[in-house]
Amino acid sequence: MTDEEAVQEATEEATQDVKQTGGQGDANREKYRLISGEEILENGEARPSTLAFLGMYILGALVFGVHMLFQNGIDPADDASILLKLTATLIELTNWETLPVGFVLVMCFLVWANRMLNISTSGKWVTVSLLLITFLPVVITIDNLISTIAGWFGAADGAFEIPFLPDTYNYFISGLMFLVVFWAFTYKYQRSFSYAITTNAIIFQHAFLLSRSHRRILFDRISEVMVERTPMGTLLGYATVTIMTDSGVGLVEESVGVGAGASGLAGGSTTSGDDSTADKVRKGVLRSMFAFLTYQRTTRRVDHDPRHCFYKIRKWEDVKMMLNEMHRKHSQSNMLEDIKSALNNADESEA
Repeated sequence: MTDEEAVQEATEEATQDVKQTGGQGDANREKYRLISGEEILENGEARPSTLAFLGMYILGALVFGVHMLFQNGIDPADDASILLKLTATLIELTNWETLPVGFVLVMCFLVWANRMLNISTSGKWVTVSLLLITFLPVVITIDNLISTIAGWFGAADGAFEIPFLPDTYNYFISGLMFLVVFWAFTYKYQRSFSYAITTNAIIFQHAFLLSRSHRRILFDRISEVMVERTPMGTLLGYATVTIMTDSGVGLVEESVGVGAGASGLAGGSTTSGDDSTADKVRKGVLRSMFAFLTYQRTTRRVDHDPRHCFYKIRKWEDVKMMLNEMHRKHSQSNMLEDIKSALNNADESEA
């Protein structure tokens, strides 16, 4: 038996042996919005691997590491390298209790580097979250300053304080809290994707918080099935299976410039004719700062959006085999061959 025959036989068995039992079948039908007579193939369901979003977990650990760095500081030995001694000196000089300039600078560098790399952790919401963590100590300092000034004018204690903000920024507690929240949201996000191969189509389902998406791709629309295994995926046993169609599904072109990066976060920094010279300078500095933090390289690549592909799944070989075979069965060329074969059989019967 050839490999092609084995693939065809395995897929035919999968098509006949579908998931059909009890409440689970009804739940899947509602979850994937299956049409009448449509069933999920055996082993046709998939989710991203547990380690698919490893970069997000590492980023959360880095944020916690920065907090611990400023919590404990660095006490280099006498024979330590110059770089380590310089780092310890900078932390000591900039880690002011009233305004932690050093912490803000290090976090700003982390935000910029993560955004500039344009990897899976470089999304808009991750960048915004990191910026909120970066400037939270500054917000606490400003809140304490306003409360102190208000007290000089006879205001009651706590009258101008933001209720949920602490009086001081504790690096260990804050870092641990951000780590737990970051990892919890990452795990929830990872579990929000589910994929299915049915007797009629490929279905990509996504449900995270208030966000919902559902996409069906018919087998005869497929132009190419591409498998990508990164070095990390090879070590951990997962791969991304991307479906491309003639209409452009599976491809993406990203072009994010300085102006685009700064406009979303630096709202209200647009100059007008009524602004004074000082206002124009202030707004120019604000725009430049956010542009630097959010600048991203322009790339053109295959779309590995987890909503539109089998993102870093473990059963990638089975999925690829099923996709290729189901595409062959539903393609026009195969239908023409079936018609031709049927006509030939009819002619032979008449003869």
